Amino acid sequence: MKPLNIVLVEPQIPQNTGNISRTCAATGARLHLVGPMGFTVDDKKLKRAGLDYWHLLDITYYEELTDFFARNEGPFYYFTTKAPQRYTDVAYPDGAYLVFGREDAGLPEALLVENQEACVRLPMIPDARSLNLSNTVAVGVYEALRQRDFAGLLDTGRLRGYEWK
Repeated sequence: MKPLNIVLVEPQIPQNTGNISRTCAATGARLHLVGPMGFTVDDKKLKRAGLDYWHLLDITYYEELTDFFARNEGPFYYFTTKAPQRYTDVAYPDGAYLVFGREDAGLPEALLVENQEACVRLPMIPDARSLNLSNTVAVGVYEALRQRDFAGLLDTGRLRGYEWK
């Protein structure tokens, strides 16, 4: 089974990227960071949010969006507040790329218009602008993993001082 791919296009906030890195590491998803970014990858805030998960992370860096598309074939699903369909209305195949835009601007609208059938959104009240990027990524990742019945993930936790019956 091919891993899930998370793509951040021009992320601006290191703590968001750190949290998303941790989500990717904990779920086995691959992370793709598309520049230009609003921080450097040695930023303390980025590392602190990802903390002790960096050794579990599969990460690839790209100069810009054209570089990313030249090196990857999809299928791509574009998460945007502007989408006409819900994220739960899509079946995410193995190896899918969940693509997220920068915190302050989202994805380029020209890209969205060219790929309308692959644009998805999380439902919100009309007056809400958007959810936090790291929260949105987590929701998208876990929906795609739920559709695979969480294959390859540990789904029973362990107690430290007790045993489950």
